[in-house]
Order: sequence, then C-alpha cells, then structure tokens
Amino acid sequence: MSSPTPSRQESLTRALDFLAAGEWQRAHEIVQEDKSELAAWLHGIVHTLEGDLDNARYWYRRTTREFPGSAAVQREIAAARLALAEEQRA
Repeated sequence: MSSPTPSRQESLTRALDFLAAGEWQRAHEIVQEDKSELAAWLHGIVHTLEGDLDNARYWYRRTTREFPGSAAVQREIAAARLALAEEQRA
C-alpha cells in the first residue's frame, strides 16, 4: 500500500524545512514540481543557497518579490514560512 500524497502545503512546508537545514537539493525536488508563485519564490531561495545567483534571480522575477541577495536567505525562509501560514489560513 502506498503512502497518501502530501498536500501542497505539506510539501512546501517540507521544502522550507529542507531549506532551513541547508538541504537545497531535497527542497529543489519538491519546488520544481509546483507551479505556484510561492514555489517559484522557494525555487529562488534554493538557487541562492546553491550559489547559482543568476538562476535565483530568474525565479525571483517569476514572483512579486525582489531578489534580496544571498545574505538574506534566512530572512527569506522565515518570510516564506509566514506567507505559507497565511495562505493556509485563507
């Protein structure tokens, strides 16, 4: 018997947990399957952690957020957690 498919929120929460732990490869596997603006933001964070800033800028352009640079990664993860929590309440 297979496990139930996690909800979008559960998947993005897992991606955020991976990002916070510096496991950008595992987060990338999740966010590349989601086409939402929030996932694009997380995709930008993935590539920031990876050090691929040109690709990070590309993904940030797909959102309403400006690319804040690599020094802001932890703030971006925290802000994304808040955005996901707000989305869940809506």
